[in-house]
Amino acid sequence: MRTILLAPVLALSLAATVPAVAEPSVRLNVPQAEWKSPAQITDKLAAAGYRVTEIEADDGAYEVEMVDKNGTRIEGHVHPATGELLVGFDVD
Repeated sequence: MRTILLAPVLALSLAATVPAVAEPSVRLNVPQAEWKSPAQITDKLAAAGYRVTEIEADDGAYEVEMVDKNGTRIEGHVHPATGELLVGFDVD
């Protein structure tokens, strides 16, 4: 009986913590006047070894599709004022 009760309790406790980890939704709120242009972002990423294939504004950041020097396709977000790649940033 103990095993039967423990499984649902464990499942409920894990389910309560997963959404916070799976969806770190963030909005940067950088004023539009401080944003670099798409061309400036593309140039900065090119200097870092990426070839940008698409760039667009998306909920407070730039969403980019690019290819690295090994030919690997990458989708990610870039800080609009600094041009730095954002790790773990998700706007969904």
